This record gives sequence, C-alpha cells and structure tokens, in this order.
Amino acid sequence: MVRPGETVATDGTVVTGSGLINMSAMTGESVPVDIEVGSAAIGGTIVADGYLTIEATRVGSDTQLAQMLRLVEDAQNEKAGAQRLADRISSIFVPIVMAISLVTLLVWLLVGAEFPTALNAALSVLIIACPCALGLATPTAMMVASGRAAKMGIFFKDYDALEASRRIDTIVLDKTGTLTEGNLTVVACEPVDGTSRAQLLALAGAVEQASEHLVGRAIANQADAELGTLVEVSDFTALAGLGVQGVVEGRVVSAGRLKLFEDAGSDLPDTLVQTCARLESSGQTVVVVGVDGRAIADVIRLSAKQAIADFKTLGLRCVLLTGDNATTAQAVADEVGIDEVYAAAMPDEKSARIAQLRKEGRVVAMVGDGINDAPALAKADLGIAVGSGTDAAINAAAVIIMRDDLRVTGAAIALSRRTIETIRTNLIWAFGYNVAAIPLAAFGLLNPLISGAAMALSSAFVVWNSLRLRKFPRPSRGLRLPQRRRRP
Repeated sequence: MVRPGETVATDGTVVTGSGLINMSAMTGESVPVDIEVGSAAIGGTIVADGYLTIEATRVGSDTQLAQMLRLVEDAQNEKAGAQRLADRISSIFVPIVMAISLVTLLVWLLVGAEFPTALNAALSVLIIACPCALGLATPTAMMVASGRAAKMGIFFKDYDALEASRRIDTIVLDKTGTLTEGNLTVVACEPVDGTSRAQLLALAGAVEQASEHLVGRAIANQADAELGTLVEVSDFTALAGLGVQGVVEGRVVSAGRLKLFEDAGSDLPDTLVQTCARLESSGQTVVVVGVDGRAIADVIRLSAKQAIADFKTLGLRCVLLTGDNATTAQAVADEVGIDEVYAAAMPDEKSARIAQLRKEGRVVAMVGDGINDAPALAKADLGIAVGSGTDAAINAAAVIIMRDDLRVTGAAIALSRRTIETIRTNLIWAFGYNVAAIPLAAFGLLNPLISGAAMALSSAFVVWNSLRLRKFPRPSRGLRLPQRRRRP
C-alpha cells in the first residue's frame, strides 16, 4: 500500500486503488498523471493523491531507475581525462633545455674559454629556462577560476569540467525545475459567469485546502495569500483523477478537470469551454470551479529569458529537451526564446538525443535537475546540474549551479572561456620568454643572478595574470565576452 506523499519503491502495476502520481523526477512531466488499476507505476515517483496497492513487476537492477543509473555509468566510462597541455610541453622542453645547457658548456670549452666562464653560461641557460612559469601557467589560472566560480555559486567537480566548458557550442536545457521553478502556482483567474475574482478564489481555495494534490495546494496557497483565512470546508471528497468536492458555506463546490463536469452532465457555457481551450493551448493546466475557469502552471524562472539571451550572446545553440508534453514545452520555449524543442522524451530518449547532437559534431552541454536527466547529463560533453535538483542529477553532472539564477550557467561558460584565454596568455609568455632568453644566456650575455631574477619575474607575471580572474564580473554585470560566430 502506497499513501499520498510516499515514494513508489519499485516498478510495478496498480492492483487496487486509483489516484495521481507526480512523475516529474523520472519523466519531467510537471503535472501529476492519472493512475488506476492496471496502470504501470515507476519506482522513484511520488503518490500525490489516492491510496494504491502496487504489485512489483521489476526489482533491483531491472527497474527503470537502475537502468538510468546504468546509462549514467556507461556514459561516464566513455569519457577520458584530458592531459594538461603544459605537462606535455614540459615533458619535451626540459630534456631539450638540459641538452642545450650541456652543449653550451662544451662549446665554450672548445672555443678556449675557462671552465668558470663556460659553467656560468651553462648555468644561466638552466636557470633562465627553468619551467617554473610554464608549470604555473595552467594550475594557477585554474585555481583562481575555480575559487571565483565558487563565489558565484558555480562548482566545477574537476579541472577537466572547467576546460570542457569553453568548447561548448550547444546547450540543451530541461524544462521542469530548470527553466521553470518546478512548483505549480496560479497564473490566471478568469471568472466567466459574472462571479468576482475574489469570490472565485475564495470558493476554490476553501475546497482545495483539504486536498493533498499539488494543483490543489497551489490554489489554496494563492487564496490564502490574497484573502487571508479561508472558510472551512465540510463533506470533502477527493475524486481520483478528476478533482475534489465539498460544502463551503452551505454551497456544494466542485473543482477539477473539465471532464468532471462533462461526466456529470453539466451544461457548460461556450465561454468556459473556449477559455479552457485557450489556456491549455498556452501550456497551462486548467481547473474548473463550478462554472468558473482557473489556470495553474509551472512558473518560468525569472532569470530564464535573460539566460537564454546570454547563451545566444555567447554563440550557443539553445535546445529544450523535456519529458513534458509538447504543448507545454512549446509554450515555455516561446516564452523564453528557444526555437528548437524536443518534448515527451523519456530518459533514454534524452540520452539518445544528446548522442545524436554529438554525432552531428556539436559540443553539447546539458542542464537538468531530475533523475530523468541523469543519463543525458552524463552523456553530454558537459553536464550541468541545478543544485536544488536530485542527487542522481548532481552525481552525473560535472558542474553544479548552486544559485537560483539560470544566468549563472552562462557565467560558468563565460568564465571557462576567459580562463582558457588566460592560460594561453600564460603559456605564450612562459614559452616565448624561454625561447628568447635561452640564446642570450648561451652566448654569455646573462649571468646566473640576472637569469634568476628574470625567471622569478616571469613566474610573477604568470601569477599576476591568473589573479586577474578574481575580478571576473558577476552575471548581473554582463558577460562582457566577444560573441562567437554560430556554426551552421
């Protein structure tokens, strides 16, 4: 027996009872779905309404949750860590410098120079070519960047994630909990028979305050916030999959899906039917109260629209990939400015879509928060998890965004690009300085003391240049990066 608020432990089939299940963590569907005898139940989902007896059909490693975790593991095993460029250069550069120093010593001795003079030239070569600056070029910039990122609410699990961020040219976003808040709230209240908005809200809130359904809670919370203490409801009845009914101040009030009133044979005004159709076409969930219409929707994050604009400024191709229905997905995409939408995608389909984008030559970042996003997060070149998301998503991702501001995602990519630019500057300076200074030292134009001072100054420059990353602007101050030309 599974009660409201409890989690379905394993995959199974409903044998008794009916109700609604919140499947957002597993499928991305923001609105709870109807479930009845014979319906399939997925482990990891939460019963929102109704008492269900579920017969287990798949347990352990056979469950959908276990299969998704296996997809995550397989995708992670495909990735290999990137070897540091500075390490590769140093492994070649150091033996060459030692050889040059030995040749310098021998040449000076062969031309008749005294041993101290020849030794000074050889030592000058070794000192001036000391790869300290070369060795500091990458780790100092990475360390400063990761510290700056942490202050901005961005956590890179390792340096490979920071390096990978700068190559991204396509960003794929989940809807529920990522572009949207993941919580239902009232976004419209439209009486259609002359009832005032306050009366409609009072009746709906009163009857819904006894409901455990997520939609009902959203209505009751809105009514309580606007009107204060609500009237008590009596003779409350929850009609599984349809709505609720109760007596409020002597009046029988019903609230639920349009089907509730159609099944009861109610004479529905054309205005009401048209209002419901219009609201549903914009991706909202409609609740009918008596003869009054009301809309509930998963609220879009305040930062979502600007975040998409930031992504486009960075030259990123934006894609919405969600398990929610096509109507709702398209409505959200239109609101925030995303042109490419893939809806009703199951977890394995999300992962397959990411794989397809990568096969097309795209370097893909995936932003998500649910269990259903975990395989796609692991499959992407860079997985970015919202910190308020599930443990599965956080474990699968390489970057975690802790702030409730989607613009931070763009800042993470911008910071990684700036960091790589800094590392390149450091490497060019360190390597160029050595290449220019070694001949001077070999020809005896630098003594060991001057070589040591020059080497120290070179390292100091690399550290100073890396520390400039501490002043990287916050997202609210703009990304301040040149636009990247979009790939066709």
